[in-house]
Amino acid sequence: MTTQKINKRKIFNDPVYGFINIPDELILDIIEHPYFQRLRRIKQLGLTHLVYPGALHTRFHHSLGAMHLMNEALTVLEGKGVKLTPEERQGALIAILLHDVGHAPFSHALEKSIVTGIMHEDISLIIMNRLNEFFDGRLSLGIDIFRHSYKKQFLSQLVASQLDIDRLDYLTRDSFFTGVSEGVIGTERIIKMLNVADDHIVAEAKGIYSIEKFIVARRLMYWQVYLHKTVLAAENMLIKLLKRAEYLARNGEKLFATPPLRFFLENIIDKKDMESNPEILEKYTKIDDFDIFTSLKVWAGHDDFILSELSKRIVNRKLFRCEIQSEPFEYFYIEEIKNKISEKYHISEKDMEYFLYSNTTSNYAYNIKADKINILYKSGRVMDIVEASDQLNISVLSEAVTKHFICYPKEI
Repeated sequence: MTTQKINKRKIFNDPVYGFINIPDELILDIIEHPYFQRLRRIKQLGLTHLVYPGALHTRFHHSLGAMHLMNEALTVLEGKGVKLTPEERQGALIAILLHDVGHAPFSHALEKSIVTGIMHEDISLIIMNRLNEFFDGRLSLGIDIFRHSYKKQFLSQLVASQLDIDRLDYLTRDSFFTGVSEGVIGTERIIKMLNVADDHIVAEAKGIYSIEKFIVARRLMYWQVYLHKTVLAAENMLIKLLKRAEYLARNGEKLFATPPLRFFLENIIDKKDMESNPEILEKYTKIDDFDIFTSLKVWAGHDDFILSELSKRIVNRKLFRCEIQSEPFEYFYIEEIKNKISEKYHISEKDMEYFLYSNTTSNYAYNIKADKINILYKSGRVMDIVEASDQLNISVLSEAVTKHFICYPKEI
């Protein structure tokens, strides 16, 4: 009796790009692994759906979309004479597929809350190394590309740079799901214009206007979506709420929580712990948005006023007011708000941090101190987009914009 071999080639129907082909069996096996499936349960934009109701897409969507765009980009580069081995092509696809596998619940919102002193990129690398053990070393080249330690630097730049596949997908995808048209960019044209010069990713000169629009779109999306004042309020409320839960749990309070979440509430975990203890990594990979939100629903009825009040407000979307401006807020204005909060909620000075948040937020549309976006001319000359642009003053867009914000209950 012969056993028929199962064809593991699959396609995903993506709402942004249409059908996405999975190029080989190893990549499908990675996608099917629980570490990657967890990304289905982590929202790409944290609590942004409380402002833009359609923003319910996940890191799973984004990672598959980024892999699809990477595949397209590599095909374009090969068509222009860039030499790639099958292993290098597979490695680049693995690197971009797994670039976000270490994200905490609600993505960036809780990046520094579940564990301390470690960014999601570092956790992604730890998980990639763990997967590499599981897959008998077949992810090694992809990990080198992710770590920017592979000899062909342009492959690493496609994964992480100022003109990378990650940004091309998230701008396109986030604008699609939020409905914010200012984020729409010419993704297909940008990819068609990509090339390699001196082992660096460049954009051909005829695509310069698409690159300019990409930079402008990034600036607009940050202030209209990613750093929207109501999103800032919601995410800061969630951060403070989790801080309160950790405080109570570490002082003997038996809070409702799933077992892996309880572990992180009760223990301070840092980078060294994540790297050295496989059991801690296993617990981390079992936490997602559902653990957090289920706990919020239960904590809404807790006896601790701070924990219950913040939980109820997030669950029922009774969010704090957020004021945002270019100049720092006046000291006496903040003190007046503090006094009103204290009177209304009988909050002590040491607990004021849970009801009044004052901070700054900033972003670069284009960071001239980081790796450049270079434009390639037919003559072979390569110029930084800041010099090459004749329609926009990119140097102005390259300056960091910093804004000050305060969040507090609307009832004040």
